[in-house]
Amino acid sequence: MRIRRPRLPRTRAGQRRLVQAVMAGCVLALLPMTWLYASTADRLRTTADVPRTEVAMVFGAGLWAEGKPSPYLARRLDAAAQLYRTGRIEVVLVTGDNSREDYDEPDAMRAYLAQHGVPDRRIVSDYAGFDTWDSCVRAKKIFGVDRAVLISQGFHIRRAVALCEAAGVDSYGVGVEDKHDVTWYYGGTREVFAAGKAVLDAVFRPDPRFLGPKEQGVTRALAGARD
Repeated sequence: MRIRRPRLPRTRAGQRRLVQAVMAGCVLALLPMTWLYASTADRLRTTADVPRTEVAMVFGAGLWAEGKPSPYLARRLDAAAQLYRTGRIEVVLVTGDNSREDYDEPDAMRAYLAQHGVPDRRIVSDYAGFDTWDSCVRAKKIFGVDRAVLISQGFHIRRAVALCEAAGVDSYGVGVEDKHDVTWYYGGTREVFAAGKAVLDAVFRPDPRFLGPKEQGVTRALAGARD
């Protein structure tokens, strides 16, 4: 069976319409990214100048062999530990995927932070942060977080801030720097497509995959920090 190749328009008018259609498609594809950059322009900080905030949120970024945080996730956790040591935050909410018995991002993140100077009683785990939107909604509705410092890689942090703002969490973002390797470029490319879903999440505000009952982990951790 022969597959017929698409034929380009032969007339100048047809070619012009094709070019216009392609350009319009490119513009539409980039609109979500434009929204992300515009809506978060004044919300990005560094570990040195981020406002003092009670809660920091660290988003999962994969595990390696033996359930250890991936290098990208480790750098996010390093930034959270630094913010804790310098007194800019009091509690860390780690949010990630625990959909399988053999895959537990929040516990791996918790163990890493505890090894790097953050007391276990100052760490709260969200085991149903299956994606960025779910993590933001659950931070607000389940853990009662109204304001937070978000920590992620630079290519993801704008989407995290925009979605948490849409979920009702007043947010500042700390973008962790990484070398521009294959993973970094993959993450940046993925964000172009993820931005479209982010717009839909912000507009329609769907319920997360799992909501569940409210939890007092953040409230108790903050109360302990003030004792």
